[in-house]
Amino acid sequence: MSDSEAEFIRVCEQIDDAAAGKLFGKACYKISGKAFVCFFQDEMVFKLSDEQHAKALKLKGAQLFDPSGKGRPMREWVQVPFAHKKHWPDFAANACAYVGGV
Repeated sequence: MSDSEAEFIRVCEQIDDAAAGKLFGKACYKISGKAFVCFFQDEMVFKLSDEQHAKALKLKGAQLFDPSGKGRPMREWVQVPFAHKKHWPDFAANACAYVGGV
């Protein structure tokens, strides 16, 4: 297991009632049956809105999540590199709240 995957799991296990699952065949965590984060290409991906979405996209290397790689990103999902792991817990909490978990 890579350091980034271990950090992904650590961050997600800190969120009450988050359940491990799959999203597009990738590891994710869900709250009330809805995915709010996933792990892709050694980076953490968050479903965010408004201010948090903009904040995440401003980080160097962050991008809209495009799981197919065909130029069709998912507009609410932001992929954040491991280099910004210090932000992962806050983004995860915000993503959880956004999908209705808090």
